[in-house]
Amino acid sequence: MSTSAPGPPAESRGAIDRLLGLFSEVRAGEGVRALLMLVNVFLILVSYYILKTVREPLILATDVPEVLQRLGIHDTAEVKTYASAGQALLLMGFVPAYGWFASTVNRSKLVLGVTLFFVANIVAFALGVRANVDHIGVYFYIWVGIFSLSIIAQFWSYANDTYSKEAGSRLFPIIAIGSTIGSPIGAWVAARMFEALLPPDAMLYLAAFLLLVTAGLFLPIDRSGSMQRKAVANDVPLGAKSGFALVFASPYIRLIALLLVLLNVVNTTGEFILSHMVTVRAQALTAADAAFDKGAYIGAFYGDYFFWVNVAALVLQAFVASRLVKRFGLAGVLFALPLIAVGSYAIIALGATLAVVRWAKTAENSADYSVMNTAKQLMWLPTSREEKYKAKQAVDAFFYRIGDLVAAAVVFVGTSWLSMGSRAFAIANLLFVIAWLLLAARIVRENRRLSAQ
Repeated sequence: MSTSAPGPPAESRGAIDRLLGLFSEVRAGEGVRALLMLVNVFLILVSYYILKTVREPLILATDVPEVLQRLGIHDTAEVKTYASAGQALLLMGFVPAYGWFASTVNRSKLVLGVTLFFVANIVAFALGVRANVDHIGVYFYIWVGIFSLSIIAQFWSYANDTYSKEAGSRLFPIIAIGSTIGSPIGAWVAARMFEALLPPDAMLYLAAFLLLVTAGLFLPIDRSGSMQRKAVANDVPLGAKSGFALVFASPYIRLIALLLVLLNVVNTTGEFILSHMVTVRAQALTAADAAFDKGAYIGAFYGDYFFWVNVAALVLQAFVASRLVKRFGLAGVLFALPLIAVGSYAIIALGATLAVVRWAKTAENSADYSVMNTAKQLMWLPTSREEKYKAKQAVDAFFYRIGDLVAAAVVFVGTSWLSMGSRAFAIANLLFVIAWLLLAARIVRENRRLSAQ
């Protein structure tokens, strides 16, 4: 349980402090900086979701590269399935390169340099799309997967570096509201631009501009309010170890990496269960009525599903996450999602209908995007500065993709070799969740030990 000291009297706080205090404990002078951080991650997520939306028609409309055709891959939808392997391969080079750059510059130059690097990448892709470069959709799809993980991991590395453990436990749930809101708004903005028939390159330029704004926001963030750590920390260089070396050298970080792999396996397998049941239901309705529009049914189902996931995630992030942290500390947000998952997959294993499975997955995903997202960031507070930047990049980017690959293998083996149905996959997920809970318990113990030091 957290043991933060009581805050100052309400009258000593400014208007922004009091406003954000509706969601968590905010002390005098902390509100402006927390709000700037919230806006920053909001813009990062809006930019990402514009890019994410643009990448779908780009890859589906592009030709499959010859090298993949020779491997028997002729469908661009199939290319998407194997893109995670390409992303993991490139991340094996990107993570050490990021670590090298982090060892040669201070914190401000690292954040600005990496952000401007990605801005330049987006502009280059916009020019490539405009010039109709061959296979640009495939390259862009792989790049977006790397960009999204890296840029978000860096934001939270910066947050972990500049806030103390006590302040981060109070303020991270507020800051994370920005990402929870930015995701649906970014998708909505992209959808409206497509409806307005704007060219894809124009959308990419907008995403690049928003990302450029986030780079500029880091300057007032550094100056605003009282820093929770000594300002000199900005100029202290990081060590020479690579991100992968730091992961394998720390038992605590190895636990975090394994937890992230298990989380992805459970979530992706659960998404497969839902997709399979939706498809079966659509096929049954089509067989009963030849005029039934299968595509419209699936589109409407997922549109409504995504809407309620985002609404629930926003409510949980704004009003539940901070209270769980205040009452139970890290354990409160770290155990919430696996406990929800236990209930969800137990119900599915008993033979739940599609309607029940849908709401079970809504509960799981909304908790993942809010409460669990907060837990992912809080776990890094007691680590070293070098681990916060380098090891976090390795875990949040590379090991995240490893989780995707493991999940794909689970689904492939289950469907192709074992002929597993939805109930069997749910039982398998229950076993994964049990392992997840055991890992979470070990992480909480290690977190307390490191925090005490």
